Amino acid sequence: MTAALALLGYALLVGVLAPLPLARAGWTHRAPRLAVALWQALALSFVTALVLAVHHLAVPGVHLHLGLAGLMHVCGVDHPGGLAAGGNWRLLLPAAVALWPLGRFTAALARTARHRRRHRAVLDLVAARDRDLGAHVLDHDTPAAYCLPGRRSRIVLTRGALELLTDRQLAAVLAHERAHVTGRHHLARTAADALAAAFPFLPLARLAARETPLLLEMAADDRAVRRHPRAVLAAAMYRVADGQVPRTAFAAGGPAALLRVRRLLAPAPAPHPALRAAATLASAAAPVLPLLVTCGPILP
Repeated sequence: MTAALALLGYALLVGVLAPLPLARAGWTHRAPRLAVALWQALALSFVTALVLAVHHLAVPGVHLHLGLAGLMHVCGVDHPGGLAAGGNWRLLLPAAVALWPLGRFTAALARTARHRRRHRAVLDLVAARDRDLGAHVLDHDTPAAYCLPGRRSRIVLTRGALELLTDRQLAAVLAHERAHVTGRHHLARTAADALAAAFPFLPLARLAARETPLLLEMAADDRAVRRHPRAVLAAAMYRVADGQVPRTAFAAGGPAALLRVRRLLAPAPAPHPALRAAATLASAAAPVLPLLVTCGPILP
């Protein structure tokens, strides 16, 4: 019972108390990739703590303080009969808690993949493939640029964007979109959306779903400015900011374009190495802490 209370307290800390200070922290916009990793780590840590707490409550007479081997033994995965052999049918309750967010994530992946597949099919019919640009060109006057991520990714430009952007601006926009594709940013975004769908009233889920898309755009901006001037990318973003894109796509412009333009034109200093190290350590440790509480010898 002590371990269950400790796990529930930890889940409360991670799921309710920690998210707001993280959402307000100024360093996250200066290290967006690290911030995304920390949001994801907190989400995984919350789910793990919740599952293990439910396990302790469902099977109060069984303790797991024999390390991971003891955890596997109690769960019945170290012998052929599994759950049925041990009669631990009560483990179905924590299993259901674990499968709930996992199921939402899987369903969201399938749904977005289906939407992207349909959109790709339409693009293949109405858009012209430009091999020099590595993009599909859509005959539309509104300037817009976006990518459809996934294994069969597409980078899409409208004719209006080609006519409005200079060659340097176009190259910067393409670099931004390629950063989304190569970074597989859609997985982090889908995970955040799935957590919000699974736990809609949880501050961690709500704030992670709000912050993650912006942080991913900033991460793509940072990747693009490695090879292109900040002012060039900022000007390009300003010109395509009003373009409408599918919800499952990543756009070079978008509603947060003004904030990103300001960030590009007036870059803040990188986070202090000590702060970066602390955030990195927290990202690595957060998913493991619930296991230490459960499998450690301290809380019998």
